[in-house]
Amino acid sequence: MAQYLPIIQIFVAIILIVLILLQQRGTALGSGFGGEGGFYATRRGIQQKIFLATIVFGTLFILLALFNLALS
Repeated sequence: MAQYLPIIQIFVAIILIVLILLQQRGTALGSGFGGEGGFYATRRGIQQKIFLATIVFGTLFILLALFNLALS
């Protein structure tokens, strides 16, 4: 199991990077510095699913890193 853990962590990291890059730009704090969006918009549809998947994969990445640290 210990030899497969870094490989799994790399795949989770790649998926996490893709999910972060897929999120819509110009929202949240970025809009205060010249981005689009002068109003508050809620996440809907696929954007909500991407956001939740980002949270899940981020949590999974942290858990894998801690588990990898504990095994080392």
